Amino acid sequence: MHSKLYRIGAICSMLQLTLIVAYMIVTFTVGPRVNSAEAFFQAQQANFWTSLLRLDLMMMLLVGLYLGNFPALLVNLWKQNPLLSFFAFGFTIIAVTLSFAGEATFALLHLGEKFIHASTDVERSQLIAAGESLIASGWWNSTGSYVTGILLQVGGIMISMAMLSSGNFHKTTAIAGIVGNSFDLTQHLLSPFLPGITAYLSIGMVGYLIWYPMMSYDLLHLARETNPSQ
Repeated sequence: MHSKLYRIGAICSMLQLTLIVAYMIVTFTVGPRVNSAEAFFQAQQANFWTSLLRLDLMMMLLVGLYLGNFPALLVNLWKQNPLLSFFAFGFTIIAVTLSFAGEATFALLHLGEKFIHASTDVERSQLIAAGESLIASGWWNSTGSYVTGILLQVGGIMISMAMLSSGNFHKTTAIAGIVGNSFDLTQHLLSPFLPGITAYLSIGMVGYLIWYPMMSYDLLHLARETNPSQ
């Protein structure tokens, strides 16, 4: 049972790495995340698939994949550090749930279709206003998303600290998790008050590029140890 759970966790970690690399490629080639309703509707009118990539769908999938690897981490780390691993798991599950509840990709796509087929400027203005309302109450801007980000990054730091003291994971894995999540947490905490700080703290992304593959490697190793016949 544990072996299968570790393998699922390893696969999810590699998928997270794939998504974060894909997101970086899209940002550099297609363009950065669209942060206004009118800009998104125009991008959707020009090219549906390109506009979809410039929203938060990939990030939503990346966050959702924590439901695949955090159960495996909890099972392994529970005996060595029950308190830290339990709170890390709990914070992450709450954050993932809130993230899915607050993500507005499909709502914006629905409004975008109406915008494309709108026949008057009044209709288009109303749809833009509705889209701006969705963006204001969704990821990156609402109080709920602010708290969600804190829970997610704190959960990542806590689970990485539990890894560091367990002996079942490479120190590189734990340190990369602490560094990546700490930079992300600092960026998240400061961004509403110091918007320009975001670009300087994005270096924390390097931590994730190490954390995800190393976590996958360690979980696969644990799967083989748990079930050597496979």
